[in-house]
Amino acid sequence: MKYVDLRSDTVTMPTDEMRQAIANAEVGDDVYGDDPTVNKLEKIAAEKVGKEAALFVPSGTFGNQLAILTHTKRGQEIIVGKDNHIVLHEVGASALIAGVQLRTLETKNGTMFPEDVLNAIRVDDIHEPETGLICLENAHGCGAVVSLEIMKEIKKIGEEHSIPVHLDGARIFNAALALGTDVKNIAASCDSVMFCLSKGLAAPSGSMLAGSKEFIHRARKYRKLLGGGMRQIGILAAAGIMALEKMTDRLKEDHENAKYLAKELSKIPGIKVINERLDINMVFFEMGEDIIKESELVEKLYEKNIKINGKEAGEYRFVAHVGISKEDIDYVIENIKALI
Repeated sequence: MKYVDLRSDTVTMPTDEMRQAIANAEVGDDVYGDDPTVNKLEKIAAEKVGKEAALFVPSGTFGNQLAILTHTKRGQEIIVGKDNHIVLHEVGASALIAGVQLRTLETKNGTMFPEDVLNAIRVDDIHEPETGLICLENAHGCGAVVSLEIMKEIKKIGEEHSIPVHLDGARIFNAALALGTDVKNIAASCDSVMFCLSKGLAAPSGSMLAGSKEFIHRARKYRKLLGGGMRQIGILAAAGIMALEKMTDRLKEDHENAKYLAKELSKIPGIKVINERLDINMVFFEMGEDIIKESELVEKLYEKNIKINGKEAGEYRFVAHVGISKEDIDYVIENIKALI
């Protein structure tokens, strides 16, 4: 049964070419460094973002938390936007795994202000924790991108205070498309970057953590500590190679479909689309319970083979991806109109 699944771009299915690559993948023991397909993927990934080295990890959350653990010491503090994925959706892992606390800053559509970052850096005071890391997110989970100028300013602040900068770049290829630049230009404003192979790029699993050779050397040992030594993982790395070589260029279609979806939703009385956060493949909108109850919308659309999530912070989020066509969007709009 076919579903129109708008919940996330993590629901994409591997392409036929990926499945073939998985079946034919040459593998070895990656913990020993013997898996040629993983080694190839890590080389391609590092080159894509202009870093010296890269490491294959099971997920985006794993990659972010591995970066935090590798960059920091226990008892330090990291500066991060209050609505970043690291804060909202990673289960408080930073406190449990790395033993650091989060100093969360206000953002505007996912962007931290450089002056706030500067003011949040701890001085050398016996009563205060040491600032160990600054974390950015681009593209941001709210649907907006952060400008290169802001990223460069924050990177400069980090350099002046000898504080590394990590980028949660789960959707860095979407950000590059929205900003009209190469991913290398985004990654240049950070010391380490994590990006996903499974968000919009259709790989079944996996993310990459990239940085200097020395950083990745240390991260590799911590990956083993966290249980991320995955042995003959070339079967997944093969799909990751396809994701990076074949799927990044088609993201433009997802962005166009998201804008089409936003336009059609905005025509429906009672729906307010958040147009200032329509930079990538996500559409956020508000619709009151007086129009239709949240539970009813989710349940009735599911009966029509349409999957959506309920509200988060009062907003619905629909996500365009490789499995969503313009015809699918028309079908969704038709059913929402019929329901309300």
